[in-house]
Parts: sequence; structure tokens; C-alpha cells
Amino acid sequence: MNSCHGCGALLQNEDAKKEGYTKSLESPFCERCFRIKNYNEYRKLEKDNQEFLPIIREIGSTYHLVLLVVDLFQIPQNLKELTSILKNPILLVLTKRDLLPTSLYEEKLRKYFQELSEQIVDTVIISTKKNWHFDELMDLISRYKTSKEVYVIGYTNAGKSSMINRILKDYTKKIPEITTSMLPSTTIRNIRIDLDSNLTLIDTPGILEEGSILSIVDEKTFKKMVPLTRIRPRSYQVKEAQSFVIDSFLKMDCIHENNFVFYLSNQLEVNRKKKKTDFPFPSRKVVVHAKEDIVIKGLGFIKCMKDDEVFLSIDPRVEVYTRKSLI
Repeated sequence: MNSCHGCGALLQNEDAKKEGYTKSLESPFCERCFRIKNYNEYRKLEKDNQEFLPIIREIGSTYHLVLLVVDLFQIPQNLKELTSILKNPILLVLTKRDLLPTSLYEEKLRKYFQELSEQIVDTVIISTKKNWHFDELMDLISRYKTSKEVYVIGYTNAGKSSMINRILKDYTKKIPEITTSMLPSTTIRNIRIDLDSNLTLIDTPGILEEGSILSIVDEKTFKKMVPLTRIRPRSYQVKEAQSFVIDSFLKMDCIHENNFVFYLSNQLEVNRKKKKTDFPFPSRKVVVHAKEDIVIKGLGFIKCMKDDEVFLSIDPRVEVYTRKSLI
């Protein structure tokens, strides 16, 4: 049975509601990929990590080189747990560098991840959109690959498929075919891409970031939350009790004097409120230390300059945590 060139699903023409449906089994793409590619129409598939983690464990039982693709704006909370499953040599590929401030040095980014895993053999920072550092990426793949096969893994929307399509375009004579979308679960089964006789990339389904606000919003809101251009940091000095409201998604109540920097999509509004503001979600206390980030999964992060405690009102399904400041 043939597979869809775009997402890897097995093609079938019996059930239009299931993955891999196509009207003609001779078509290279399923109906879902065809609609994404030609009409930018997206049909969500209900997936969970129970389907994807066995794939990662199977990869971990081999010694093939793994490209671990990480979105610098949406760094997964449990990235260390993922690397612990893998016994492979890992080439860490940090994507979407173009979204972060130009003042952020690449060496600082490399150091931020240096304690992630002993399996990491090297790190490369790329931007598919700007076509940065792809020659370096290809050189590192050649240096560290242990066989012809190299696996590409990462969380949803990290940029795996876009990266592979860029490689196909710039380093082969093949036409890029892998379906790309800013929306989750575009690749749903492994896809083998033969670049030449010495290198085959295997694109794997994106792992879902549990507790992300992106998993519970509609398509229009999703596209508003995910930044496509360089983020404009928004700095605020707090001298008295006040609140910050981010669109209709989040309210942060501040009590003490402090400085905060918001790193969010430029399409999201941040409004400062000096009076008590009602909000539809329950409040939770977050204790944060100086120069740590408060991360709201899927939405962005807020850098805090001093030890503090703030109160966040947000949908209870969305996870919030603190980490060492990225910027």
C-alpha cells in the first residue's frame, strides 16, 4: 500500500474521515495534504503521544544519528526526558533563530542547552525562513552520521518538515513534497527521504507538547499566537500593585515592585491595568526567582528581574512553569 508523500499516512479510499483518505490511490497525496498545500485548509486529527512515543523508543534502540529539532521560542518543558529515551548520538538543531532578538548571542544559546544530554555531539542554530547555517548543518550530519539513515525528531511545529524541504530544495534536484503547516500533527507517520545514495532522512511525527494552550484554541487563534516575525520584547516597570492582560487568554496580577519583559507574538495585545480586573479563569500563584522566565506553554514567556510571586489567571488546562531565563 502506498503512503502519502506529504504526511506519511497509508493511502486509503474507503473512509473520508480517517487519515490517508484519497479519492484516487494513484495520487501522491492524501486529501488532507492536498487541501493544506493548495488551499491552506487544515483538518485537525485527534492524536496523542501514545502513538508517537513507541516510534521514539524504537529509534532509541538503534545507533543511528538523530537530529533533535527544537523551536527556540517554544522550548519543550520535558526535553530532557525525551533525550533520556535516546541512546543515539544527537545533533541538536535549534530552529527559528530569526524570531528572537538579534542581540542574543548564539554562544549563549549553545550554553543554555549544554547540560541537556551527554548524547548531544554538537549543536547548530538555523533559520529555515532566512536560510541560515544550512551548510553547517549538512557538514555536521556528514561528520556524525553512523549509517546512511538519519532520524529527524522533535515536537509539533518545531520546523522539522520545513527544514527537510529546505534541504531538498538547496542540496538536491528533488522537488520538496513534505506537507508543512504551522498547525500541529501535519506529519503523522514516518517519511523516508532519500537525498542521495549516502543519506536518507527519516521524518517522524511531531511529539505533542501536553498542557499547551495551542492544543485547545481554534485555528484563527492558533495563527495569532504563533509568531511569524521577530518578536518585539515588551518591557514594563511595576512600582505598585497592577495587572497585565494578554488578549482574552491571560491575566497576571503583580503585587511587588519589579521589572518584567514579555516575549509573545507581536499580534497579541498586552494591556496594563491599575485597577482590579475581572477575568473568566481561576488564579494560581507562581513563585519566580530573579532572572527566571515564567513560561505559559504555547503562549510565550515572561522574564522576571527580581524574586517575586505573581498570580496568573488562565485556562486550567494550560500548564505554567518557571525556568532559567533564555534571554
